[in-house]
Amino acid sequence: MEEHQRQTLLKTAKAAIVAAISGVRPPRPTSEDAALNEKCGCFVTIKKGERLRGCLGQFESRVPLISLVSEMAASSATRDPRFLHIPITPDELDALDIEISVLSPLQKTEDPLSLRLGVDGIYIKQGYASGCLLPQVATEMGWSKEEFLSYCCQYKAGLRPDAWKRSDTEVLLFSAEVFRAEMKDIPSS
Repeated sequence: MEEHQRQTLLKTAKAAIVAAISGVRPPRPTSEDAALNEKCGCFVTIKKGERLRGCLGQFESRVPLISLVSEMAASSATRDPRFLHIPITPDELDALDIEISVLSPLQKTEDPLSLRLGVDGIYIKQGYASGCLLPQVATEMGWSKEEFLSYCCQYKAGLRPDAWKRSDTEVLLFSAEVFRAEMKDIPSS
């Protein structure tokens, strides 16, 4: 993805967050850019300093990427269940950072330890339980491959930490193009 496309997505995310926090319906973004109209998954992460304030996404999309970024940005700001009791306020907006992760398709792996730390994210499924971690989490936390997989199993999917080793557990890998900016540095549309 080129820099101007990243900037368009960051502006889109900012507009959606500002609208959602203000109680207004986010604008419906459109673009003539083919890359921004691809139907791929994404996550939008909102942080205040090093503290997470929201992160939601989808692995697949039936809508263009630019639309999904807007939807996930608004949802991350107002609907992440971990932060419903401490919602983002308008006073916080200039102190927030936006991080967008544009995802590759999921690929099942028979060898979970083949994942590349800092490059591959993981999605783990067993029965109705599932959980995921974005690629950047492993390097941010300084985890080994085993720690990355075990944390996802235990704390994201609610499984035993070693569930990733079991034959009835699916481990899927994906990569992400990740870019970020401080909200105050993103021009308004």
